[in-house]
Amino acid sequence: MAKEAAILHGVQKHYKDFTLGPIDLTVPTGTIVGLVGENGAGKTTTLKILCGVNPADAGTVSMLGSSPTDQAARARLGVVFEDAYFYGGLTARRIGKSMAGIFGSFWNAQQFATYLQQFGLDDGQKISEYSRGMRMKLSLATALAHNPDLLVLDEATAGLDPVVRSEILDLFLEFIQDERHSILMSSHITSDLEQVADSIAYLHHGQLLFHEDKDVLLQEYGLLRSPRQVLETLPAGCVIFTKENAFGCESLVKGREEVRRLLPGMVCDTAGIDDIMRFYSGRDEQ
Repeated sequence: MAKEAAILHGVQKHYKDFTLGPIDLTVPTGTIVGLVGENGAGKTTTLKILCGVNPADAGTVSMLGSSPTDQAARARLGVVFEDAYFYGGLTARRIGKSMAGIFGSFWNAQQFATYLQQFGLDDGQKISEYSRGMRMKLSLATALAHNPDLLVLDEATAGLDPVVRSEILDLFLEFIQDERHSILMSSHITSDLEQVADSIAYLHHGQLLFHEDKDVLLQEYGLLRSPRQVLETLPAGCVIFTKENAFGCESLVKGREEVRRLLPGMVCDTAGIDDIMRFYSGRDEQ
């Protein structure tokens, strides 16, 4: 079994007003990789390149040990895109029959029915009558019911209430218990990723700034509140970016425990993923 469910190496995509990459991103087998970034950072573009929806202009893409265009590999892929829903005149029952024709023996009709029941979806109701959250749950049920090895999810928890989101996250954790399974998911709800992701990849203006183990990331970064002159005493590279206000400076620092040791009188709190993104993007304002 391949150690990597997906590999993007030197991948680039050029549009009139935007360029993605070159980026290198690996999704290890048996893990959940969270992809974060501001609107327009290139997250959906990256996911579509991996899935073979859009071709890369440069670089190489490997999915489940093969090319994204390989039909056998695609049969082992489950995909949910935020803006891709089924035709409104269809019902979940009709979709299930269509998927059985597409996936053949891979399709698990009983599992699909179980997901519909779990998500509270009426299989005889037209998709046009579903709410946005219901349509997302239907997409998830469809993506999971053919027993994929890799799930690629674009804002899959968007539009869901906290209770349902919690159920979906538990479903992802259950899915990943099988060491053959992997998930690459983008989300603006970074608290979801802090709960389930093994690693976090941060895209910013088409560039992959980092891809780090989540626990290490949350352990390493901190928010330091201090006077400006104190920052000059810290080692080079420790301070990522500083924002000044009427009460002093707030800085994103890397190496939180070392900063606490060097500045025992200063407050250095844990930085969440939102904080890290906020300060990295703030550097562009300089």
